[in-house]
Amino acid sequence: FELAMRFGAFRLKRNCLRDYWFLFDSFMVALMIFETWIMTIVILVSSSGGTGGLLGNVTMLKMLRLLRLSRMARMARLLRSVPELLILIKGMVAALRTVSFALCLL
Repeated sequence: FELAMRFGAFRLKRNCLRDYWFLFDSFMVALMIFETWIMTIVILVSSSGGTGGLLGNVTMLKMLRLLRLSRMARMARLLRSVPELLILIKGMVAALRTVSFALCLL
């Protein structure tokens, strides 16, 4: 939804190709769609049947799942370069713990 709203905000639609943040967000959305929907369908098709299915060996699909680790490494690099972000996340975790205990008491 957010991506469609941001695309609609461009006066000239081709300017979205010049906005690097829009391209990055589009790439991340495409990766999530690929991982959530397409990979699931491929794994289901490949694992059906007694002989190993359509693909047989799913090691390539397992390798593609390693792309998720690269996104986590990118997040760790970001946290090291911006220590204030780590302080903010620690504060949110502490607040989440407090709020969850308060909800349990209610």
